[in-house]
Amino acid sequence: MNYVFSDAAMKQFLLHLDETFALGRKFIIQDLDERHLFISSDILDTLQTKVDDLMDQISFPLAEKGI
Repeated sequence: MNYVFSDAAMKQFLLHLDETFALGRKFIIQDLDERHLFISSDILDTLQTKVDDLMDQISFPLAEKGI
């Protein structure tokens, strides 16, 4: 079991992944408060990949814009 701290928006994303079985199963063990969760430790690598994919989709590529 791992303790996860996140901002409110990321927590909502994690709750969505859990509720829709997007990682193949539920992984949230306990919803502690507005910014903290306990999650299954065996899902961390898969979860990190999913979060990285989301960040890639929403990030602004500064290098491509010449900034």
